[in-house]
Amino acid sequence: MAKQLEGRVALVTGAGSGIGAAAARLLAREGARVACLSRTKEQLDALVAEIEADGGEAMTVVADVSNADQVERAVRQTVDTWGRLDVVFANAGVNGVWAPLEELEPAEWEKTIAINLNGTFYTVKYAVPHLKKQGGGSVIVCASINGTRVFSNTGASAYASSKAAQVAFTKMVALELARDHVRVNVICPGAIDTQINDNTEQRHTKEAGIPVEFPLGNHPLAGKPGSSEQVAQLVLFLASDASSHISGTEVWIDGAESLIGMRG
Repeated sequence: MAKQLEGRVALVTGAGSGIGAAAARLLAREGARVACLSRTKEQLDALVAEIEADGGEAMTVVADVSNADQVERAVRQTVDTWGRLDVVFANAGVNGVWAPLEELEPAEWEKTIAINLNGTFYTVKYAVPHLKKQGGGSVIVCASINGTRVFSNTGASAYASSKAAQVAFTKMVALELARDHVRVNVICPGAIDTQINDNTEQRHTKEAGIPVEFPLGNHPLAGKPGSSEQVAQLVLFLASDASSHISGTEVWIDGAESLIGMRG
């Protein structure tokens, strides 16, 4: 059976763990050569070794997505190595600091926006000329249910704002790039079993929250959070020709969690 991404080159940001790592593994398994980008070389090297042991092809690309020059170099490194770029998964992101508005420091707000929103902009901006050169391609942005369907996570104003902005950015550039056959879509995961919450600082969010009574459980479809591998399957679909007429679309992958007004 033919592999869905045979001969294509993919760039995955935030590939060191969680959704990014799962997507990199699956894209490689389906024939793509995958540039795995993150700030942590050790994590990337381990992932690349795993992909290569499974018969795939990958390489480590160390960069901070909030730094435009580093992102531009990372894209150039990918194209210089493999001669093309077909798929971009702009996945890198942080939860950042969650705190009531009066307590949230400007530097904390700016860091979250810099990584989540600016990082998406830089990744797509520098990839686009290479996608156009190939006659088209697929860009997938990773946003969230927060800021798109869920607004009850008190203190997550910077995070939710960055995620809502990613959806708007996706729709703007999807239309702009349509004539160049570059498809741009955005996925909005709910609770996914990753380590992102380990790096989240929350201050006084419970005290500031609005008390709301919810139905039993927050995960209607499966009774538990989703997995990175389930999100990776959606990334593969949007990267492949199976989604050739889909662009400018947000897809929620949350087991109907956001429909009950879930809070963190």
